[in-house]
Amino acid sequence: MSARGRVSSLLPDFPWDTIASVKAKAASHPGGLVDLSVGTPVDPVDPLIRAALASVAEVPGYPTTHGTPELRAAVVESLKRRFGITGIDPAAVLPAIGTKELIAGLPRLLGLGPDDLVVIPEVAYPTYEVGALLSGSRYVRADGVTQLGPEKPALIFLNSPSNPTGKVLGVEHLRKVVEFARERGAVLASDECYLGLPWEGRAVSILDPEVSDGDHTGLLAIHSLSKTSNLASYRAGFVTGDPALIAELLEVRKHSGMMLPFPIQAAMTAALGDDTHEAQQRERYRARREVLRKALLAAGFRIDDSEAGLYLWSTRGEPCRTTLDWLAERGILAAPGEFYGPRGAEHVRIALTATDERIATAAERLTS
Repeated sequence: MSARGRVSSLLPDFPWDTIASVKAKAASHPGGLVDLSVGTPVDPVDPLIRAALASVAEVPGYPTTHGTPELRAAVVESLKRRFGITGIDPAAVLPAIGTKELIAGLPRLLGLGPDDLVVIPEVAYPTYEVGALLSGSRYVRADGVTQLGPEKPALIFLNSPSNPTGKVLGVEHLRKVVEFARERGAVLASDECYLGLPWEGRAVSILDPEVSDGDHTGLLAIHSLSKTSNLASYRAGFVTGDPALIAELLEVRKHSGMMLPFPIQAAMTAALGDDTHEAQQRERYRARREVLRKALLAAGFRIDDSEAGLYLWSTRGEPCRTTLDWLAERGILAAPGEFYGPRGAEHVRIALTATDERIATAAERLTS
């Protein structure tokens, strides 16, 4: 292929490929590797969800891009029951093949190009930037609307609770961003994958009546079942909000064959209808968080934000790669903060997604 034909040439190096040598160093520890670099679930999928998956395994036909009526109804009911989000039409729910796929493709699905501006958080999950790059759009990092001056963005990404920082945006901040987006004619897409994992205070959706006043115009809320239902391998996500925007995304995705497998839709329906397994998983993460938090503080780290989600945003007041090496000497692998933007240069992201035994091992190594 010519250089002009390589889409990958538009993109930065895949972040985790850059820490291969540090991972090898950590893995050489006599007690083995404690990998806290990636937020991938390690606990089993609940039997109720697995049974739902298997129950339709023999169905041979194509699934619908829009998802089954049962799945869309389960989404509406779960958002109301778990988060107090009301006023969602089941027609304004669209399954996604994991939310990373949706985020990476959203600027292109909305028809954005070189004349359009995408706003992403200053410290951000890398896929927001990737989405802008794949569409050929300009992008800027900004956490406040005043930073944008007279610009008229086409798309604004929010992420609350944040990956990697765990920061939670309050109602008044969210209201200001909603007002700004509507004044400037921007679509506001809120990545709310960690909404069900608050540890301090309350996390609020942009679709919450306190934020949107019940008007979802121009708003998209993106949700995943990877974290609280352990369905990362299922690639189970969805987007909801403005009915007109969802209808547009649906039409494009129908033509593109972006269909979530039918057994996965059945599994999602079961997961969304059951709060018990979700509460149990949340408590597992709460216990692991407390063990790691105490050990990091005892080892001289400062933990910033980290009010929600699956990470402790931690620093020793030094370049993040130096901290990465310090941890690797103890057999622990974390993600360097620079993965997420220049403002992360002195932080590391430490995940809670390891078994109880590995978390306890990490805590022992940090404090010994």
